[in-house]
Amino acid sequence: MNDSTPIIESRSDAEAFLDDRIGQGVKPGLERIAGLLDLMGDPQRDYPVIQVAGTNGKTTVTRLIADILGAHGIRTGTFTSPHLHVVEERFSVDGTPITDEAFTQAMADIAWFVEEYERRSGSGVTYFEVSAALAFSVFAGVALDVAVIEVGMGGRWDATSVVDAGVAVITGIALDHVEFLGETVGEIAGEKAAIIGDGATVVTGPLPAAAEGAITARVDGTKARWYRSGDGFAVSEAMPAVGGWVVDIEGIYASYPDLYLPIHGRHQVDNLATAVAAAEVFLGRALDPDALRTALGATAQPGRLEVVHHRPLVIVDGAHNVQGTEGLAATLDEEFPDAPWQLVVGMRGKRSPAEIVEPLRGLVDHLWATAPDDPEAIDPGDVASGGGAALGCESTIVAGVPEAVAAAMEAAGSGGSVVVTGSLYVAGEARAALVGTEFRPSGVHVRFEAEIDDDDELDDDPWVDTGDAWAEDGADG
Repeated sequence: MNDSTPIIESRSDAEAFLDDRIGQGVKPGLERIAGLLDLMGDPQRDYPVIQVAGTNGKTTVTRLIADILGAHGIRTGTFTSPHLHVVEERFSVDGTPITDEAFTQAMADIAWFVEEYERRSGSGVTYFEVSAALAFSVFAGVALDVAVIEVGMGGRWDATSVVDAGVAVITGIALDHVEFLGETVGEIAGEKAAIIGDGATVVTGPLPAAAEGAITARVDGTKARWYRSGDGFAVSEAMPAVGGWVVDIEGIYASYPDLYLPIHGRHQVDNLATAVAAAEVFLGRALDPDALRTALGATAQPGRLEVVHHRPLVIVDGAHNVQGTEGLAATLDEEFPDAPWQLVVGMRGKRSPAEIVEPLRGLVDHLWATAPDDPEAIDPGDVASGGGAALGCESTIVAGVPEAVAAAMEAAGSGGSVVVTGSLYVAGEARAALVGTEFRPSGVHVRFEAEIDDDDELDDDPWVDTGDAWAEDGADG
């Protein structure tokens, strides 16, 4: 038995302990996370789970589900990845990222278990596995009604798949991470469909035909109940509006007309429908229309088609694969017609800059090639040459993301337009330079307690409604 306990007394200690695992890279498989959580007492079994997989839209759907359920009095926790600015963003309770202090304490709580598991097994635990273990531990300590957990990559061997999810969500499927998940849509679908457990309920967004076979086989094998976009639920109407979309949704249990979604991008409407259906099946009933509208009015999706500056208009979007840039191109064409775009692009990993930016051809006047502050960043010279050729425009190399954004804004002028894309890491650096690193928490997460007789004593539980205003005791998350 290892009697030593890692010393974690500050946020920097906690972040350093996590960052020490970056060198472990990506290790598909559940044996490490399962062994670690077993040593910790399996905190992931202390609450119901909704698990969200998919090629794109996972974080958006995860947050929408949490906001919708939160507005219905359901206490939610969310685990998402990656983060834009600080690691605390990955772990939210009641619509708000955990504090520095909570992150530090949570890491101190699990650090001994991480090192003891590594000592016993002889196997290093990865950054993502430690993050997932921390999320499960945090959620076990705050009496959640449900945790909404985003898959990191794939599904079958992702660390989040140690959960027993009663509701499994697949937002959509396209080619991405082919070195890990397979070279065809069908193979990738099989990996993502593995999150579907025995007797679970499955909600899927719009799917390509090539994905149908693998998901059908998994549903049949697990005897799961499947609600699919266009069949079990649907978007019946969608019209662009100022700052977003007005949407009619045919849900599983009810119709929801005239919803305002304050997010750009037609594909986000499909994400909303998927989130509505997932919230319905978790509750087992129709949603309250007023609560749904309140949730959508307060939702925010930082780094996803987010307007971060006016005059010039600057949009940041973390599109990092072909499907993502196709959605970005459609949004620019439909919601910002005739705008000549200055495009800032930086990428990381094993990606083809030309292939990823090609959907934006015809929309871009100039490409500003850069790189995020990341050891896996693609050389901006490769981004400039490949991206410029694919877009048919001139390109300029600028070393840092903030500097590239500044150069693009100067070129655009006060009446022009700039879009920053290629990676969530690039979106995060651009966002930090223009609006800072703060997130606006959703104010819709409330807690409805059972009525208490006048003779009953009230304790200091901040979630007990004593008839006073809620905001002071945490209704804002």
